[in-house]
Amino acid sequence: MSVVHAMSVDVEDWFQVLNMAHLIDRADWDGFELRCGDSTKRLLDLFAARDAKATFFCLGWIAERLPDLIREIHAAGHEIGSHGYDHRLLPDLGQQGFREDLERTATILNDITGERPTAFRACTWSIGKKTPWAMAELLRSGITLDSSIQPVRHPDYGVPGAPTTPYLVNTDGGQLLEFPPLTWDVLGKHIPVGGGGYLRLLPLVFMRRGLAQKERAGVPGCIYLHPWEVDPDQPRQKLGGLRGFRHYVNLSRTYDKLDRLLRDYRFGSLATALHGRGDSWRMKLPAFCDSELLG
Repeated sequence: MSVVHAMSVDVEDWFQVLNMAHLIDRADWDGFELRCGDSTKRLLDLFAARDAKATFFCLGWIAERLPDLIREIHAAGHEIGSHGYDHRLLPDLGQQGFREDLERTATILNDITGERPTAFRACTWSIGKKTPWAMAELLRSGITLDSSIQPVRHPDYGVPGAPTTPYLVNTDGGQLLEFPPLTWDVLGKHIPVGGGGYLRLLPLVFMRRGLAQKERAGVPGCIYLHPWEVDPDQPRQKLGGLRGFRHYVNLSRTYDKLDRLLRDYRFGSLATALHGRGDSWRMKLPAFCDSELLG
């Protein structure tokens, strides 16, 4: 069986990314131009042209203001996942706040699509050692598939010892699937190559090597990006230094590089990439207790 990799899009607008948090107050969000509708539609058109599907992790805040966009994504046959309500880090929300955030977002998405989301991705990969309660709360909310744990060492996030291929997480409330973003594993090091930033910063060969490595292991890889990364004309903020460079570099090249990737590999939603491989494959996945993984 040829490997179907997972494509995912975090549906948030240019002013909602964590890099902007010190410059733009949440209270001012409604004063900014919503641009993610048009850039998300660019991605929808590209996916349709390349016969690809994706999981769109949607902010509840965006869904409230652009319900027709969510309906369009859903009608095109893509998976609608939850990205939380307004892009808050899980440690800042706390356990009770996270529970309420999950329910608020699920209700918004269900009212629009008629389906409660079963897939989730946390703001800025913020499930980790500071949130040992996160997996149980996801299951409580009806989430069965998560893609929030970066298996890398990073100043702001990451669980360095976590697997780099799909695995199961056991909690007191049941079991869920974890689908980490793509890495290229070299000499015991997990090099993150799966995101839009890496698509912009690095030659495409790095992502190709990560995908090829997963294919040799017989498992899918997971790619992610954001609508603002195919919007080179977005308003620019004075982020400064390395942060500003990493955020804005090669925005005009993202679309074409993504198109090349879609031509060479098969992509589906996270659910398709995982559940499409059958129950017997799932049963062979490694399993970890949430306390073991996040404790």
